[in-house]
Amino acid sequence: MLYKIAHLLKDNLPWLWNMTEVLNSFFFSIRYGKKMNKLYSVPIVLDSEILKDYLIIPIRNISAAKILAFFEAQPEEAFTFFHPHNFDLNTIKRLQHNNSFVAFVLVDRYNDQIAGYCFNRSFCNGKGFRGRMVDINYRGKGLGTIMNKILNEVGFGLGLQLYETVNKKNVASYKSAISASKVNVIEEMEDGDLLLEILKD
Repeated sequence: MLYKIAHLLKDNLPWLWNMTEVLNSFFFSIRYGKKMNKLYSVPIVLDSEILKDYLIIPIRNISAAKILAFFEAQPEEAFTFFHPHNFDLNTIKRLQHNNSFVAFVLVDRYNDQIAGYCFNRSFCNGKGFRGRMVDINYRGKGLGTIMNKILNEVGFGLGLQLYETVNKKNVASYKSAISASKVNVIEEMEDGDLLLEILKD
């Protein structure tokens, strides 16, 4: 229900959605502020050989222009199933200051390029919806699965219930979702989207 309401507002009443995000960010900070401060002060550590080549950086610590360049470098097909927000500079800046939008980028240690983008869009009622995008030049390296594990570590660490929507036609994303987590299919929607509950190990 929350997922449907959020998409209804975001798609049809963007001004109301923006207001809702501001309020949600405020109340999320009240409920999770101490845990969030700890999250941003301690590096995320995962036991993964892949991660030795990447830095995990909160989006608030990366220039909005660099994040925008990442999105602009992706092919059109990358956005077929990925449209969690607009991809303009103002939206990115707004998300960087939204405490409930807990997002990170993976940055290649060797060339300083963003290799992946991931987030938990969190709500003050304790639910979070995860999403991710892997750069076109970094596909096939397991980064989608790694980012899901990062989002699980962060989301469950905050005490959130985690969910994700993935379209049945988006095979790579679905495989990534189930590789990183145990999932429960909550609902299959008309457009082929599956609402998944991410289960804590």
